[in-house]
Amino acid sequence: MNTKLNWGILGTGAIAKAFAHGLQLSTSGRLLAVASRTRAAADAFGDVFSLARRYPSYEALLADRDIDVIYIATPHPFHAEWSIRAAEAGKHILCEKPAGLNLGEAMVAIEAARRAGVFWMEAFMYRCHAQTRRLVQVIHEGAIGDVRSIHGAFSFEGSTRPGNRLFDNALGGGAILDIGCYPVSMARLIAGAARRKPFEEPTEILATGIVGGDTQVDEQAAAILRFPGAVMAQVSTGLRFREENVIRIFGTAGWIHVPAPWQPAKHGGDWFFTIHRADPEATETVRGTEPRNIYAVEADHVAAHLDQHEASPPGMTWADTMGNMRTLDRWREQVQVSYAQEKPEHDNRRESLWLKPAPPSIPMKLACIPGSGVNISRLVMGVDNQRDYPHAAAMFDDFVGKGGNAFDTAWIYGNGTCERLLGHWMRNRGNRDKLVVIGKGAHPPFCDPEGMTRQFKESLDRLQTDHVDLYLLHRDNPDVPAGEFVDVLNRHLAAGTIRGLGASNWAITRVEEANRYASEHGLEGFSVLSNNLSLARMVEPPWPGCASASDPDSRAWLEAHQFPLLAWSSQAHGFFTDRAHRDEMSDTGPVRAWHSADNFKRRERAIELARRHRVLPVNIALAYVLNLPFPTFAIIGPRTLDETRMTLPALQVSLSAGEMRYLALED
Repeated sequence: MNTKLNWGILGTGAIAKAFAHGLQLSTSGRLLAVASRTRAAADAFGDVFSLARRYPSYEALLADRDIDVIYIATPHPFHAEWSIRAAEAGKHILCEKPAGLNLGEAMVAIEAARRAGVFWMEAFMYRCHAQTRRLVQVIHEGAIGDVRSIHGAFSFEGSTRPGNRLFDNALGGGAILDIGCYPVSMARLIAGAARRKPFEEPTEILATGIVGGDTQVDEQAAAILRFPGAVMAQVSTGLRFREENVIRIFGTAGWIHVPAPWQPAKHGGDWFFTIHRADPEATETVRGTEPRNIYAVEADHVAAHLDQHEASPPGMTWADTMGNMRTLDRWREQVQVSYAQEKPEHDNRRESLWLKPAPPSIPMKLACIPGSGVNISRLVMGVDNQRDYPHAAAMFDDFVGKGGNAFDTAWIYGNGTCERLLGHWMRNRGNRDKLVVIGKGAHPPFCDPEGMTRQFKESLDRLQTDHVDLYLLHRDNPDVPAGEFVDVLNRHLAAGTIRGLGASNWAITRVEEANRYASEHGLEGFSVLSNNLSLARMVEPPWPGCASASDPDSRAWLEAHQFPLLAWSSQAHGFFTDRAHRDEMSDTGPVRAWHSADNFKRRERAIELARRHRVLPVNIALAYVLNLPFPTFAIIGPRTLDETRMTLPALQVSLSAGEMRYLALED
């Protein structure tokens, strides 16, 4: 680069000073300005670093046209908000870890950077250092055989002086978010390197911790992480004592000791780690030299990757950050630490989480289901996997921003948590009258009219609404005449608490029985069915009592009657992504439900057509559902904003009759 990047630092605490000192040794950037919430703090910081530009507000720094990159060094609760504002101001961003208080905040911050086309990285400086790159390389080379166990710790004795953010719940305090994030990020990095991947996600987490009675933050915590490939990690953290802050990696042919994993050669200089083997004479010390301060290394990594908008591994990519935040959320959940800002009552916004509304790049398609009285988006957001309010709010805000208006939930999902999250969000946004809420009940073992009524009333309370737009019986009970279900549903219909009726996981013969009874008695019958339908044939139900409509007879009936279908598992649990493999033999629900020779053949054809249509295979699979010759609505279950965005191109894919037959193996 011929000219250096101009950096501005947002915040004046200890980490801001450390970064400012390091930046003086950067080959690519220089510190131009600082901002604080007070003039005095900005001036004091400016005096130390001889800065002419000292702003008494964060907004003023973002308005400075000469600033290229913002380093966000505020307390944790403000990381996401100012990441978003900086992105909207067109600035590149290095955000001090953690990316936010939780995954929901991190996703929205990254989405803001994506929209604005700017660089964003979570500031784990050790990930940018040569020592970490070399560590990953020796794992790739099999220096200790197959990795089996990772031990990592980061703790210190923090000051208990009044006002210390580390012990303040309102400031996102606690060990897990502040320093426990380091061993978690390292464990995920090494578990990934063991499988020649940038990182790996834990499949299981067992955690515990000690929460201060006065502080209400985790002052000490530990966790065991289980990863694919028989890799396990033990991580620990604390704020009132110092551990041996090292990393040990054990494999089938030796082990590695990293004595300074988090700040290798902090001020520049030599670094090393040791590879131990059974034969002491084979023990090897890996050494290197990095003359730059570790923060200068980090700043230069940012400069080198501005054009691609995110870091390159082992630097923290966007996906890596989101996976790390997800793991930290799960760790905190088991330790039972939450922050005031994460509670639904704290969210009083009428619009999305800080993000300015943006027109969707792909228009949402709408259609009408008889009985609902409104147009419903062809894609329906499944409210069944959101773990907490920040995650739910981020997902729901984004979906509505993309033109979606329909939400599918049920009394059983999350033992009621999912309905509550949707209810809180609708109340906070004040948008209930703009949405289509699809509820489900009569779930076993209470699959009878009395159980349905009890569950329905509980659902209304959780959803904080006086009605649902469509109500579906979640399962069938053949021992109960269909007419008895029709009678009780019509009583709720007459009371105005239900606007339209349907069934989920019902055989078509039972739907016919119900509608015949309704016709004979002058009642409202079922206007929609919600069974599984996807390009992949459901080999085995993933949950007891589930039913599919993918078979030829069901599809023929739906077409003949032009009967609307809400297709659940419309994307077959990610079968058409790169997560599905023929050699996957685990006993999980998705494997049992979708893995078969004929489905893998459909998957291969979807991949082939995806190249032709220039979309992803999952878009072809979803387009298959949306292009069937009867009214279809696809229930989707994205876990991240990325997954929602990747789904949308299916709306623009038009498949010919020949392509539909080809995909269904009917050619």
